Amino acid sequence: MSRPDPARRNIELKAVDPDPLASLERCRRLGATDAGVIRQRDTYFNVTRGGLKFREETPGRPHIIQFERADQLEQRESSYRIIAVEDGAVARAALEAALGLRGEVEKMRHLFLWRQVRIHLDEVAGLGTFIEFEAVAPPESDLAEEHQLVARLREVFSVTNDRLCATGYASQLGI
Repeated sequence: MSRPDPARRNIELKAVDPDPLASLERCRRLGATDAGVIRQRDTYFNVTRGGLKFREETPGRPHIIQFERADQLEQRESSYRIIAVEDGAVARAALEAALGLRGEVEKMRHLFLWRQVRIHLDEVAGLGTFIEFEAVAPPESDLAEEHQLVARLREVFSVTNDRLCATGYASQLGI
């Protein structure tokens, strides 16, 4: 018996953030819920399709994230699967032994929630400061509403074309 694909989807946009304090203030004026600051370390592994990372976060629990998304400047669809992990050290070691390590990205993420959008104010080691919008889609969505929400936030945060990032942090770091 086949099971339906458990992949989740979102519409995301990532940009350089030249003024994190102004972005923080815009989050508050928008009425976004402050979900706090999270320290994250993402370890990337060699895969032939998409991406695979092991995320450790404080506060939080470790998990594996498998994802696929296009490298493009504009809003893009991302599909992903999140797998909770009981023993982080063993899971990380198993993935490294089986797949080989690509590299790590460390960041401080200030997370805000607005409607079904996750707003990330990120400070990435070795890269700088970024803002990211992830509009999480329910399974039945045609993604139109998610595109509209991200477009609205792009206006609110004055994200200009010259600030857009086509790739994730790992790629930007050459990992």
